[in-house]
Amino acid sequence: MSTSEMPQTSDDSVFDDIRPCRDDEVDAELQKIIQDRTVINGILKFQSKSSALASLVYKLPAFMQNFLVGRFLSRQVREIHTVADFQLRVANFMRSMSKTTADGVTYRGFDRLDPKLGYLFISNHRDISLDPAYIDMALYAHEMPTVRIAIGDNLLRMPVATSLMRLNKSFIVKRSVTSPREKLKELTKLSEYIGLSIKENNSIWIAEREGRAKDGNDRAETAVLKMLGLAGRLQKKSFAEYMASLRIVPVSITYEFDPNDMAKAEELSEREKHNGEYHKEKMEDIDTITRGIRGYKGRVSVVAGEPLSSGFSNAEELAAIIDRFVWDNYQMYPSTLISAGHGDRCTDAERKKFEDRINGYPEELRGRIRSMYARPYFNLHPEELPEAGDAKEPEEKA
Repeated sequence: MSTSEMPQTSDDSVFDDIRPCRDDEVDAELQKIIQDRTVINGILKFQSKSSALASLVYKLPAFMQNFLVGRFLSRQVREIHTVADFQLRVANFMRSMSKTTADGVTYRGFDRLDPKLGYLFISNHRDISLDPAYIDMALYAHEMPTVRIAIGDNLLRMPVATSLMRLNKSFIVKRSVTSPREKLKELTKLSEYIGLSIKENNSIWIAEREGRAKDGNDRAETAVLKMLGLAGRLQKKSFAEYMASLRIVPVSITYEFDPNDMAKAEELSEREKHNGEYHKEKMEDIDTITRGIRGYKGRVSVVAGEPLSSGFSNAEELAAIIDRFVWDNYQMYPSTLISAGHGDRCTDAERKKFEDRINGYPEELRGRIRSMYARPYFNLHPEELPEAGDAKEPEEKA
């Protein structure tokens, strides 16, 4: 492909199948959500537990439920006409959610970034929806535009999920493509979209790996970094030169408690029993997102570094720099220290709180969950890593 044939902006029609929603598409996407039976059922099921009126509506025929809940949803979205309008509602929800599910959220490093520039935020990956959401909240706090969010197409099994994700500035990573030629084509297009977005000063978030670090072992995958560099190869630029132009900002995210810790442990246990195989339920990704949002997180820390402009010449060296930043800035909350054998650094109340949580889980999963919480400590202090803890858990990319 010659330079003249390459897309010149992130709005090019070649990106229509992966890009986020535009303002002129907001109303149509909202209508899809309002009319979706899954949304209506979810609202009625959730509200019926605490509302007598909702409980009554829940017993009505489906056509009456559709009408009443549709009217309710229409009122909720009548003032939403742009992506910014939608994200303002998301930000308000996040603030409210954090007050009840987190014991404080701290943001560091974002004040050193230029609000006029776009950045490529690359973070460790613990939660499907919360990781980019908390980065967005940090940007909101510093009056910076929110990020375009990279999500795998495995999260778009339901039309309503696609609409919600696109409204929240998500773009699609086509993981389901299997043909080597098609895969290279889609990855190159993805790389071009990300590069053009940054050039236009639209920030991007992408996880450092394909799939959450279910075992707590935060490590950047070189495959992700090589994908980002594909557009640079088309421009005949070296890996170092092109990646520096993306203004990569490493981000270290810490949740004192992971709302999905038991679910992750159950999946890893199943993989171990079945030679790495694991079959997801249809609604499992949605359940994971919901549990992450509603579940207790304890304290949350989000730390951004300075843009990486040197010190690497290939993906391996860049991954090592990102790893070091994530490990150095991961917060050693009591859940991590106790699991790593350093409970003496914590108070009696902190130890009891953690042990009460662990003891509420099935006995066969407790060791795996402790290992999950301990791993960030041992990444920072590998000399203390117990021999038994050095074994790698089977991972799934999700």
